[in-house]
Amino acid sequence: MTNTKHPLIQLLHFGYHQAMSCIFPVAIFGTLALSNVISFPFLHRYDAILLVLLLVQVLMVASGLESKDELKVICLFHIIGLALEIFKVSMGSWSYPEPALTKVFGVPLYSGFMYASVASYMCQVWRRLRMDMTGWPRMRYAVAVGGAIYLNFFTHHYIPDFRWWLTGLVVVVFWRTWIIYNVRNRTYRMPLCIAFVLVGFFIWLAENIATFFNAWQYPDQHQGWQIVSFSKISSWFLLVIISVIIVAQLKHVKANMAKSDEKESEEIKQVERCFVQKV
Repeated sequence: MTNTKHPLIQLLHFGYHQAMSCIFPVAIFGTLALSNVISFPFLHRYDAILLVLLLVQVLMVASGLESKDELKVICLFHIIGLALEIFKVSMGSWSYPEPALTKVFGVPLYSGFMYASVASYMCQVWRRLRMDMTGWPRMRYAVAVGGAIYLNFFTHHYIPDFRWWLTGLVVVVFWRTWIIYNVRNRTYRMPLCIAFVLVGFFIWLAENIATFFNAWQYPDQHQGWQIVSFSKISSWFLLVIISVIIVAQLKHVKANMAKSDEKESEEIKQVERCFVQKV
């Protein structure tokens, strides 16, 4: 009985931490769903969504569910995502047909939060499951891959799409990289590339929910909703890679800074001890 109960308890704890890490994404989809059936007086729908999501962020930081450092990462992703949205909408990849006061070049400002929600999940799950990486490639390789992926989202409108070449490059660069995560007192690991695919698939499912609630529309959805193309899974797979690279590098930099501060503090204590002994 114990052998069957233990994995179940581990799974429940894992599920709990995953659910808590998804608070902001759930808030986004909940807002999209409610705003599709409830009208906001004196507010356009897109403007109301932005205000609600800003309030959610304030509450998460104030309640301690999200740290100020995590908020900085989310703001960075909001900017990265918004820049991509503005370009994609200008190229006709998708559209935001409803009116709003908070639109920039045809893109509502709330759209950046959909990218930021990926960063929010990454930061939350990293902290809650005490994640770490083994076999992480050198910084210049990771940054180069992430930069090339981001640029390809823009350049494939003018030159051939290199997403499959980039996918192969990801496998080569991150072949030795494993995610280490902890559930209660037990440590698990998973190949990073498999994690990329899984997260990309679930984001694709979330994208179908978002388009169903008219968060945005692809050209083939103007006459009515239909399932988002399976090819979008590869796009989200690549976007997740950018997210992980940025979060992992920031975590690495922060860890090095903490070690540096700890070393400096220890050196100061040694000097103080030497001074006391001489006195």
